[in-house]
Amino acid sequence: MASNSSSSNRINVPEAKQALSNMKFEIANEMGVNLTKGYNGNLSSKDNGTVGGMMVKRMIEDYQRQASNTVK
Repeated sequence: MASNSSSSNRINVPEAKQALSNMKFEIANEMGVNLTKGYNGNLSSKDNGTVGGMMVKRMIEDYQRQASNTVK
């Protein structure tokens, strides 16, 4: 099914945009990926995928911590 939007990378919570950007640059820095503001087409798919995968992993870990604190 095709999407009607021009990009599937929309942020559903606009207030989170800066936090996600900060996380992306922090993770890229930790992993030694030379991420710059703007165009990063010179980076490999592996580097970009690794940064994105680590972002997802951290978001899941944060959610699990929050959920476990709520259950107490």
